[in-house]
Amino acid sequence: MNRIKKIVNDELFEWMRDIRRAIHQWPELAFKEEKTAELISKNLKKLGIQHRTGVARTGVVGKLLIDEKAPTIALRADMDALPITEDTGLPFSSRNQGVMHACGHDGHVAMVLGAAALLKENPPDGNAVFIFQPAEEGEGGARPMIEEGVLDGVDMIFGGHIERHYEVGDICIKAGVHTAYTDAFDIRITGKGGHAARPHETIDAVLIASQMVTSLQTIISREIDPLHPAVLTIGYLRAGTVYNAVAEKAVLKGTIRTTDESVRNQMVDKIRKLASSLSILYDADVKFNHKPGYPPIINEETACDMARHVAEKLAGRDRAVMLDLPSLGGEDFSFYLQNVPGCFVRLGAAREGHEKISSHSPNFDFDEEVLRVGAAYFSELVRYAVKSLRRK
Repeated sequence: MNRIKKIVNDELFEWMRDIRRAIHQWPELAFKEEKTAELISKNLKKLGIQHRTGVARTGVVGKLLIDEKAPTIALRADMDALPITEDTGLPFSSRNQGVMHACGHDGHVAMVLGAAALLKENPPDGNAVFIFQPAEEGEGGARPMIEEGVLDGVDMIFGGHIERHYEVGDICIKAGVHTAYTDAFDIRITGKGGHAARPHETIDAVLIASQMVTSLQTIISREIDPLHPAVLTIGYLRAGTVYNAVAEKAVLKGTIRTTDESVRNQMVDKIRKLASSLSILYDADVKFNHKPGYPPIINEETACDMARHVAEKLAGRDRAVMLDLPSLGGEDFSFYLQNVPGCFVRLGAAREGHEKISSHSPNFDFDEEVLRVGAAYFSELVRYAVKSLRRK
């Protein structure tokens, strides 16, 4: 951490910490990040970095132009919060009832602004673009940002996420496939309601839904090659209105997580066939609706090598953690990587006493020292990437 502290002094760290806490107090949901965007714009202006606002509604894009002929490296931070009521007891807890930064996006914004400050003060040999993106949490803000040209002229992009499973100073990198497809689905069952004492006169939607839930799990245990990671979770099941009537309707909602497209397609096909067979078996209407989500993040080899080199140089080989397995979580950073090469990393931020608290929890928090690590790492990564691409 000594090298990192030399790059990010206490004054800059406190500036980032104050930004993080200000954003944390006023969290905003997808495409509603107006105060957050205003704060970002205000600080970019103070740094003397040209930028535009209102990109994909609430996004902000800053540019540090040094040499038009030189490589351009982009850094991305997501801005949105979650519909969760905070229960951390922090002095800077959310003042927006029912909304909370429970995934660290407030920290992502602060560290990319910190990297921008470092690069402005000591410019790289090329250009830098700072992408502050709305709506990562399920809305897919990356795509409209790309459609509005944020990647125009960009040669490579880097991003990262605070990771509570690793200590501050750990920089975690996964070569190749890093996250999963995040498909959602719903199944709507319509049977025939009636009195609970005369089930033979009804078509029980609860029974069919129960059969559906248990049968869906056999797709994972008996249909999918266990060497390919796959998860199928039903997170929502609703049926009936009273205890003494057979429910006419039931709704199930769930998610499919896979890292291989053929496995993904196989699972969707199996669910569709199961819905059809139960419809025939029980003489009910069973409708399956597949909702494609984010594609996997696939870190490009050259960018991944750059990310690892800078992590080892900055934090030391023992703190540059090469991950063996992908996460089955999702991230719309994947859309950027479908357009330009890049790498997405994880930054250790475990806070003592909070090791078992997951993201998307009302008690989520992280060690703010990760802001220092992130700003130093991303600024050095831009410098190294520019030099490496220049040599090519």
